[in-house]
Amino acid sequence: MNGKLRNMTAIYLLKGDNVLLLYKEGGRVVNNVWTGSAGGHFEKEELNDAKACVLREMNEELGLYPEDIDGLALRYVVLRRTKGEIRQNYYFFAELKDSVDVNLSSNEGACKWFSLNEISTLEMPLSAKWMMEHYCKEGRLTNTLYVGVTGPDGARFYELQES
Repeated sequence: MNGKLRNMTAIYLLKGDNVLLLYKEGGRVVNNVWTGSAGGHFEKEELNDAKACVLREMNEELGLYPEDIDGLALRYVVLRRTKGEIRQNYYFFAELKDSVDVNLSSNEGACKWFSLNEISTLEMPLSAKWMMEHYCKEGRLTNTLYVGVTGPDGARFYELQES
């Protein structure tokens, strides 16, 4: 292992029991799969501020601002080792405000709202797939921050507690 890291964020925008997903097209790392509503790689000045990164990505890709959402929270930090690097994903969730039009579009691909019950049937990047499976079964019922490690056959998630 050469120690190469890839740091990424994603936001999952919710409206009740529905989540906005993006069918990512033409991505450098993720392509032709359903991903979070918006997300991407950290800029150099954001390396210690995942929230700044996810808000920038949300604005660049969806044209949304912090005042368009409620309850923004980092809920998952997930690690995956693949293609000679360790990928660190910071997954945020937020509720889209009622005053914001739900017919959002992205410069990264097609946006579509899904019921949380449909998520398991979609083609998603491995870390996002296991994270969303956990979120739908357990995570959405808590306010817990989870840390996870993924592999080809699943993932393990643990509460990340303050110590």
